[in-house]
Amino acid sequence: MEWRAKNFSFRFPRRPLVMGILNVTPDSFSDGGCFLDPGFAVDRAFRMLEEGMDILDLGGESTKPGAIPVEEREELRRVLPVLERLAGRFPIPVSVDTRKAQVAKEVLEAGASIINDIEATRGSESMWRAVADSGAGYVAMHMQGTPLTMQSQPTYGDVVAEIGAFFSEALVGLKEAGVDPEQVALDPGIGFGKTVDQNLKLLAGLEVYNRQRRPVVIGVSRKSFLGKIAGGDAGERLPAALACTVHAASQGCSVFRTHDVLETVRALRMWEALAGRPSEDM
Repeated sequence: MEWRAKNFSFRFPRRPLVMGILNVTPDSFSDGGCFLDPGFAVDRAFRMLEEGMDILDLGGESTKPGAIPVEEREELRRVLPVLERLAGRFPIPVSVDTRKAQVAKEVLEAGASIINDIEATRGSESMWRAVADSGAGYVAMHMQGTPLTMQSQPTYGDVVAEIGAFFSEALVGLKEAGVDPEQVALDPGIGFGKTVDQNLKLLAGLEVYNRQRRPVVIGVSRKSFLGKIAGGDAGERLPAALACTVHAASQGCSVFRTHDVLETVRALRMWEALAGRPSEDM
């Protein structure tokens, strides 16, 4: 299995990939306002690279529950200066977390290699065409509703099966839009339109998604359901997130999106050693 993103490619099975989160927003739930200055953001990107990050995930719009959408130009104003400073200097893929097709087109032209789309549920032809035309990697994430409404009353019959059906439908739609399956990774969207119980059922059933033969991305970092189960505010949820990360790795997940790169890398290396799968650099 291969995941391709422009000039980058990852072949699986391999050691897990760690995707470091860098939000250049004033209102993200955990790190909002910390990296608004492009210079600070670039310094943070290189720090995470030193810590073992495999992919940088750059976000210019908060997608926390209840978040108000921002205009395309504002999102680009936040993201493009960081991309411009990283261009030609950064040795790993840069992903941009966006749900807007025009933003995707412009960041891909500016050097991004992956689009991380929380609204892949909508089947946007224009977004998918931008990915197809560029040869970029694409993360198709499941979300019920929008960030503004997703936690109001999420309802499923069988959350694991319904998200599996979404993945199947998305892969068909993407292929029809010209996106090669090898460009696509799948994210069940932990915390995006799911209750605590639904998140737990998803985490327990992750192995099912290996049938799609695509890399599975998991993002649990600092999310509120961790605090509801294990306690702690956003800055105190790392132990619970690492427990979920190791569990997801044991279920066959391949990519781990996190604010805490160093700790996640070390936890995954320990899991690999215990599982008899030592890291490539050990």
